[in-house]
Amino acid sequence: MTLEEQLKEIRRGTVDILTEEELVKKLKQNRPLNIKFGVDPTAPDIHLGHTVPLQKLKQFQDLGHRIQLIIGDYTAMIGDPSGRSETRPTLSREEIERNMETYQKQVFKVLDQDRTELLYNSTWLEQFSGTDMIQLCSRYTVQQLLQRRDFNERIKQNKPISVTELLYPLLVGYDSVHLNSDIEIGGTDQLFNFMASREIQKSYDQEPEAIITLPLLEGTGGVKKMSKSLGNAIGVNDDPNDMYGKIMSISDDLMLKYYELLSETPLEEFQEIKAAIASESVNPMGYKQRLAREIVSRYHGQNFAVSAEERFNRIHRKRDTPNQLEEEVIKYSASERELPILTVLRQIGRAKSNGEARRLIEQGGVRLDGEVISDVGYSVSLKDGQIVQVGKRYFRKLRYEKNSS
Repeated sequence: MTLEEQLKEIRRGTVDILTEEELVKKLKQNRPLNIKFGVDPTAPDIHLGHTVPLQKLKQFQDLGHRIQLIIGDYTAMIGDPSGRSETRPTLSREEIERNMETYQKQVFKVLDQDRTELLYNSTWLEQFSGTDMIQLCSRYTVQQLLQRRDFNERIKQNKPISVTELLYPLLVGYDSVHLNSDIEIGGTDQLFNFMASREIQKSYDQEPEAIITLPLLEGTGGVKKMSKSLGNAIGVNDDPNDMYGKIMSISDDLMLKYYELLSETPLEEFQEIKAAIASESVNPMGYKQRLAREIVSRYHGQNFAVSAEERFNRIHRKRDTPNQLEEEVIKYSASERELPILTVLRQIGRAKSNGEARRLIEQGGVRLDGEVISDVGYSVSLKDGQIVQVGKRYFRKLRYEKNSS
């Protein structure tokens, strides 16, 4: 690629490049650049929002650059204070190691493992002496640290800030020094840490890294950022059918953002898709299915993607099932592995008795995931996301919940 072609690819989906002039200068050196991406394994699973920077790393990888994937096994014991209104609980080494194992498996579904330098910052940070830590702390001021909005808010609200939290940006900044990083990539919420890294590199007489910030991806509702706790996340380890269905449920506008940030569709083709949808000359459904196929294939393989699409078409399109479904919670006891279909129909309120539930089934009015239930003795497996249909217009998504008693 020419320099301009590389820049077009790099700019795709970015919020800001600090500075583009520095980035161009580095690219002109015609050498593999050190591209830093750090992650603290504070949770075992990741969702599509977490993969946005991974997609950008993959672009750099394809351009021939060196990816420095830093597993912050040392800094995870402190926890990133970005966006936090209170101090994080400290994680044990055992928790971090468990999280690291599953996290790596998911990350390398996006990145080429053979072309990724996997690093653990405990390798160098655990070697720090007291003198080393004092010297590092002398390179940044308390005033600079307190410019962090999160810290300012907590001071105003008289909420505590631990000294370890103040150390966090200094330690991740030293990661950049140790690795002589050329570029660092991450979400907009990491900007303070990135700027601190630049200053610390300068204090060690290194050329500061260029910064590329990326947007935070909205969840399926299209408003709030993707978060497992908000119930709007699409997990990398989600069941293929659930993953496909969640992608199909997003709005057309959000679909374009997902294309820009998550898809490997070439940039020119993406612009054509965007223009075609804006002109209303095409049905967006086909492009949404293409996106769902691509993402499910990436994390589960092509066969699962094809199967998920066939299932979706059978249930939602051929049966005219609404994309947005209300959810019904079905209660079960600890000893139960399946529930009679009669019990399910009673719990969702479509039958007051077993006799009424039997009549519905005998009349052919009950479907589960698009298939007619004709056996009144049918047992339903306890799997979240199943769609029950009673009659022509009643559709519900089922979620199973164990009785607390």
